[in-house]
Amino acid sequence: MVFDFGGISLSIAAAQRNLFPLPPVGRTLIGGFESTYLPAFGVDGLEVNGHADHRVADLDSLQQAGVQHLRYPLRWHRIEAEPGSFDWSETDDVLGHLRDAGAVVIVDLVHHTCYPDWLSDAFRGPDFAPAFLRFTRAVAERYPWLPAYTLLNEPFTTLFFTGQQAFWPPYDSGVAGFTRLMLSVLPALSEAAQCWRELLPESHHVWVDTAEHHRGIGRGALAAEVANERRHLVLDLALGRCLDPTRPSVQSLLECGGDSLMELRPLEVDVLGLDYYCHSEWYYDDHRAWAPSPHPVGFAAIAEQYGERYGLPMMLTETNLRGLPSDRIGWLRYTLEQYELALSRGVDLRGYCWFPQVDSCDWDTLLARCRGRADPVGVLSLADDGGRLESSFTDAWRAVAAGAPAQELPAYRWQAPNDHHLAGFLPSLGHWPWQEPLPNDRVPAVHIPLAEPNEREERR
Repeated sequence: MVFDFGGISLSIAAAQRNLFPLPPVGRTLIGGFESTYLPAFGVDGLEVNGHADHRVADLDSLQQAGVQHLRYPLRWHRIEAEPGSFDWSETDDVLGHLRDAGAVVIVDLVHHTCYPDWLSDAFRGPDFAPAFLRFTRAVAERYPWLPAYTLLNEPFTTLFFTGQQAFWPPYDSGVAGFTRLMLSVLPALSEAAQCWRELLPESHHVWVDTAEHHRGIGRGALAAEVANERRHLVLDLALGRCLDPTRPSVQSLLECGGDSLMELRPLEVDVLGLDYYCHSEWYYDDHRAWAPSPHPVGFAAIAEQYGERYGLPMMLTETNLRGLPSDRIGWLRYTLEQYELALSRGVDLRGYCWFPQVDSCDWDTLLARCRGRADPVGVLSLADDGGRLESSFTDAWRAVAAGAPAQELPAYRWQAPNDHHLAGFLPSLGHWPWQEPLPNDRVPAVHIPLAEPNEREERR
């Protein structure tokens, strides 16, 4: 049988020959591009940061560094702008370019709120499931050569933010809202996974979600216990495992009418992607919650926990630090050191991804505003005119791509505010050969005096 898509004909046999094996245990470097759609503003991350105009150069920056593996988003909201009508032109172009370049692509079908505007109620509406299934099947049928895929990026975080925390549409709230979102999305996700397993049996299903850890003292110990148990709920439901009805999060689910989620057809996961940031670790005391935690356990320990629970090959599929290039070099060194430590302990890790390749935008408001404000997190930085800028961090990342271990990276002292945010990590870094940042990477902190009480009152 021969498939013809976008002028590219590919037989099933040829497609299977083009599939790449799962990377071996070790430190394969992975690139990534962030594309979250902002429904309220009608734009997505790749449009705001100019990737649509710089796509070839952005992708070539990976190839030139010798990075062949990457996470790349398919923009459902653009592909299916009208129900049932697919425009594959841009997707054919970019995937064809990547395939011709020999890239190993993990396609990301829905990244957070990347769904079409015509859905009646975002993830919660009755039209979501049939639309999602139609789209995911269409992608599988058009690109049968794809080596790996993520059907829904960060399911736990996405559904928690949209369903329980009311951060993103449809702005549901509470455990009941979280349950409503899971009832709408997880059955469709299970069915889509079965579809892809049947149509692309040699392709790898990469489930990507946050790698959390919570600690607490006093009254905060209970909050940490609840959060550590809850972090696994969505994947456990999808896999059909560890669903003891006395488990607190399962009990809450059942109380909110989520009984049918206990009977989902289990899906198969080939690789577990762990997204780890400094704010992935939380600490609770009698008065408040802290993130980043002042007492982090580190990625190596968390990867061990997830590895023991699920017994799957894993990747560190996202990490970054918002900060100056020298700050990012320090976080790169730290997370690579933790990654190498996990490998030395026998953890089955297959890849490391600094995410994203190019600065994202507007995450300083969690996408509540669209101002095009660059997030200083990328391998390549955004210039004022939308161009790409290299930095000392770009050089460090390229050194890692060339095989440099963590210990060969500079250990620059974190600058404000990261020197405060990351203070909890310092006790584990006493062996680092600390040095001051390069002159071009130094930015003095600006002191803004607080207004006196009477001045604050006058300003109201």
